[in-house]
Amino acid sequence: MSAALQAFVGFRQVAKVFAVDGAPVTAVRDFSLDIGEGEFVAIVGGSGCGKSTLLRLLVGLDSAHDGDITIGGAPVAGVGADRAIVFQEHRLFPWLTVAENVGLGLADEKLSRSERDRRVAEHLDLVGLQGFARALPHQLSGGMAQRVAIARGLVARPRILMLDEPFAALDALTRRLLQDELLRIHQQQALTTLLVTHDVEEALYLADRVVVMTPRPGSIRRIVAVAQPRPRVRTDASLQALREEILALLI
Repeated sequence: MSAALQAFVGFRQVAKVFAVDGAPVTAVRDFSLDIGEGEFVAIVGGSGCGKSTLLRLLVGLDSAHDGDITIGGAPVAGVGADRAIVFQEHRLFPWLTVAENVGLGLADEKLSRSERDRRVAEHLDLVGLQGFARALPHQLSGGMAQRVAIARGLVARPRILMLDEPFAALDALTRRLLQDELLRIHQQQALTTLLVTHDVEEALYLADRVVVMTPRPGSIRRIVAVAQPRPRVRTDASLQALREEILALLI
């Protein structure tokens, strides 16, 4: 983390154990990480190393863990409007319009109908879906559906955005376009962003730091700082060198 950034999100010796067929399985062990406010951090690692588990713990969907997780110095206690998560599957309700799906992100907000509609329209504009408010999910491409999911995550104006392999199911061109859209939104809204991905190139293109995980039980093998200024060139030799370094750590 840059010396100019103070810790906003903190993991302290976090461990998570699941029971599988009555036997304990340690998914995460001794995970400690500070994330600065407005920082973009990516976590990479093999399947089963606990990447997604860490997101679930931070968003507050699972409180059964050892160690401490804090936001602004306060312990995480359940879900909250200050955090949002976007999954690999868009998880839109097929019988609701695009606007209605985005509006679900405001379910816990006490807003007038006009303010709710304004917020939904603002965030559809943010993700480039003007004119699609009344469309149904089956009328959208995969990339458009994922934009709806991102808008739903952002509409309550969280301080922390978490993304769990959000572009993995998309074709290469759409994935690149949405990566650039995510960077634009991150910079425009100064969001603290935590991305889980298997794609090392994606992590290096997007993140300020890349956290490389060990195999299960997952812990931090190395944290790689990405010093290249944005906008980055994907084929930049220094990024390619970092890619080879990280891949060597994952093998």
